[in-house]
Amino acid sequence: MSDTPRQLRLFWAFLVLLTVIRLCLAANVPLTPDEAYYWVWSRNLQPGYLDHPFMVALWIRVGTWIAGETPLGVRLLGPLSVLPGSWALYHAARRLLPSCSWPKSGFGAVLLLNATLMLGLGAVTMTPDTPLLFFITLFLYTLSRAVDPELKPRATLPWWIGSAVLLGLAFDSKYTAVLICAGLGGAVLATGRLRRQFGPWLAIPVLFLAMSPVILWNAYHHWASFIRQGGRAGDWHPARAVQFMGELIGGQIGLATPLIFVLFAVGLWVCLKRNRLLAWLALVPMVVFVTHAFGDRVQPNWPAVIYPVFALAALETGWRVRWPVISGLALTLIVCIQAVFSPLHLVPHRDPVLRLTGGWETFSRQLALKAKAEGATALAAEDYALASRLAFTQDILPVIGTDTRWQLFRLSPAMSAKAVMVEEQRHGTVPEKSATLCREVRAQPIRCFTVSPPSFTIGVQLPGRS
Repeated sequence: MSDTPRQLRLFWAFLVLLTVIRLCLAANVPLTPDEAYYWVWSRNLQPGYLDHPFMVALWIRVGTWIAGETPLGVRLLGPLSVLPGSWALYHAARRLLPSCSWPKSGFGAVLLLNATLMLGLGAVTMTPDTPLLFFITLFLYTLSRAVDPELKPRATLPWWIGSAVLLGLAFDSKYTAVLICAGLGGAVLATGRLRRQFGPWLAIPVLFLAMSPVILWNAYHHWASFIRQGGRAGDWHPARAVQFMGELIGGQIGLATPLIFVLFAVGLWVCLKRNRLLAWLALVPMVVFVTHAFGDRVQPNWPAVIYPVFALAALETGWRVRWPVISGLALTLIVCIQAVFSPLHLVPHRDPVLRLTGGWETFSRQLALKAKAEGATALAAEDYALASRLAFTQDILPVIGTDTRWQLFRLSPAMSAKAVMVEEQRHGTVPEKSATLCREVRAQPIRCFTVSPPSFTIGVQLPGRS
């Protein structure tokens, strides 16, 4: 069965349209505090950071070099990466889904992934998941060539090396990529044909070479990031497992959208019998996340690393994907319209996008002008996300970060300045001589902050947009 030119043109024209829409959203939705934090990283590139590897900072640096220090610049590579990622997933389906009709399987896998909120909104924001998903989709393509039974073992060597490099780059994006590495290792060991080839074993040192910048940075900084992220695995609270498991499942129903979630779940079950490679790639991460739910909360975005695999596995069901795709795109469109235009005047606390992004420009300017009028020469904040958002949003006063995490950056040396300390007001009490300033949307307060009188504060000066 072959693609007709008309099918291909319509398919790629639709993906280009989605890319244009995502670029418009990226330009018009204010940054979240975490995105501003990653933007600070991009002004100080290094091989690793306390929270995540370096790739998100590198992508932001490239985007802002092209489109400036703007929300579009910060997010630029996210929407653009979906097109080559979709191309890779489309062609991966040809070899990884031998029991499905191709090219329809390629169309279905790409449309399913693009219809999820995880990618639909995730491509509009710039987080470590954005480059992670891109490199995982490229990895699935090179892996599909590496395991192709029609190729001689020697001919697969470049594809194994490419797979190792892409998995390493995925690890350089987010640590959860190591779960896909573990799944691939299990698949190789369980498959005699792959186990006897030289390619998978040659890929191991190449993988570590691609991961080495992050590993070396951690070694030089007393394994700070590995300890921070790996320390979460030691928690064990089985009494709360039902709550955490419910949150894990509910989060995936929301981010995959309900009908696509059903396809993903049934596809994984079918792959256990029909497609062992995809089963290994998906099951190992899922077992880790489910096990983690017995001790602590699994954040909804953590399973993003498996979504490209799930999009392929869903096609093994043989079910039609039309209505899951339509429903997913419709839900994503509704969320995007609400994020930009807010046609439903929800209470800010019930609108997650508005709660994260609304009112920052006005709040930051008012805060800086108030502080300057009181004789302050800087703004200071201990919360890293708040400090980063203030640094990105206003250029009236420099921002000092007092969190110890800034000591892991190659930023300006610790400085002392007459600064007002800004802290989120959590219990409704305001210290004596301090003031309250609220971040508001439509005259409704979203978050209120305590602003102390100017005093000499020691911290690290964060880079600004100028």
